[in-house]
Amino acid sequence: MELLNASLIDWSRAQFAMTAMYHWLFVPLTLGLGVIMAIMETMYVRTGNEQWKKTAKFWMVIFGINFAIGVATGLIMEFQFGTNWSNYSWFVGDIFGAPLAIEAIVAFFMEATFISIMFFGWKRVSKGFHLAATWLTIAGATISAVWILVANSWMQFPVGMEFNPDTTRNEMVDFWAVALSPVAINKFFHTVLSSWILGAVFVVGVSAWYMLRKRDTEFAAQSMKVATTFGLVASLLTVYTGHGSAVQVAEKQPMKLAVMEGLYEGGTNEGLIIFGMPNPSKESYNDGKDAFLFPPIKFPGGLSLIAFYDTDAYVPGIKDIIDGGYTKPDGTTALSFAEMQSRGKIAIQALADYKKANKAGDPASAAQYKETLKTNFAYFGYGYLDGPEQLVPGLTKTIYWSFHIMVYLGGYFIALFLLMVFLVYRKKDLGKMKWLLWICIWTIPLVYIASQAGWLVAEVGRQPWAIQDVLPLQAAVSAVSTQSVVITFCLFLALFTALLIAEIRIMLNQIKKGPEGSH
Repeated sequence: MELLNASLIDWSRAQFAMTAMYHWLFVPLTLGLGVIMAIMETMYVRTGNEQWKKTAKFWMVIFGINFAIGVATGLIMEFQFGTNWSNYSWFVGDIFGAPLAIEAIVAFFMEATFISIMFFGWKRVSKGFHLAATWLTIAGATISAVWILVANSWMQFPVGMEFNPDTTRNEMVDFWAVALSPVAINKFFHTVLSSWILGAVFVVGVSAWYMLRKRDTEFAAQSMKVATTFGLVASLLTVYTGHGSAVQVAEKQPMKLAVMEGLYEGGTNEGLIIFGMPNPSKESYNDGKDAFLFPPIKFPGGLSLIAFYDTDAYVPGIKDIIDGGYTKPDGTTALSFAEMQSRGKIAIQALADYKKANKAGDPASAAQYKETLKTNFAYFGYGYLDGPEQLVPGLTKTIYWSFHIMVYLGGYFIALFLLMVFLVYRKKDLGKMKWLLWICIWTIPLVYIASQAGWLVAEVGRQPWAIQDVLPLQAAVSAVSTQSVVITFCLFLALFTALLIAEIRIMLNQIKKGPEGSH
């Protein structure tokens, strides 16, 4: 009953989250598997070994199945900006729409052009041209990810814009500031590299199944060799980009970092949690209850070091961010929520007064109000929040566990890839290590869990903001009926579940057929 009585904003958030999570089941495999199959075809062109061609063609079929369904879910997600988040689209459409338009015009058409050659051109074009088409297909998919992640990063760190009070819209003034923001660059590399890990784990797991069945062993060995090496390199690089993400979050989204670590009261030489159990009864940042059931195990000074390259650096907690008063990395003093809310309300009122003055033909007053708006616009979004508790993302324990599960699994993937690379290159008979092959198979669902956990941390962790510090969710949502959102939520849930089941069944049938069935 509580679910049915949820607000419009809750249902709109749930619908977008559900769509994004389903879409994110397909995207990482596309990005990761695409590079692996391109490497395999490169080996075929270089060596002339027909077995490499057979191996590459098999993985291309799996890639194609996943790619097609990923496109379908992605299109629906983009439409939701106009249906469920129309205020957001109006407010920032000039900026947010530009990367998405480039993605559609450049990347999508690039993929559409070369994917047809990749699938149907084996006997129609030369080896070299076909290989180029394969690499250009995955390049197109990666370029597509670039522009989508640029748009998403701008929501996390809005730059290169100027607010136009006459149109009540944010307008782009520096395209390259948007495209090359440090958040966008780091997010792109971290997201793509983590997708490579997923693709590698998938290939290793499927290859392990063939080894257990003692069929297509040469194909499985080739796939295992490429995927384990590729996965190990991607895993190690992901650690580096993960650190870069922590630095960006600490500087630009300190509340997200505090929630990720369950840090309510910060300090200098702040430790990095190795393991801790959040207190399930703690419901508010100021309820006086302990954050953890028992003192968490920490790496001394680890969080300060990761976030600010200094073990003695001050890391603010949730309460510190709300109360303000601490010195930020740039040397300025952090404002309290109350002060930011006050300045936000001044900005909102100045916008309303500016419009009235313009309508009344009073340019002098309009100029004054415009200057007041400009001075306080950095806190514009805070004026829509009712209280400090709204500044804390919901599902704090979910964010905490998502972050730590992602980190734990990341360490596990590195260890698994190290072991597999050692065994593969020492030419050990993996077919006799059934326990290890089963571990490889069951790692497939684990890598999907890690991938989804990363998405939860990134997106749920920035709540309540649609655009960090500028536009909260309650000001971004469309004025539609809750009932219509509930109906479409149920329809999309049924549709996406059916698509997922269909994809799994088709891929399993293709895997059972084996590489011979890919011809």
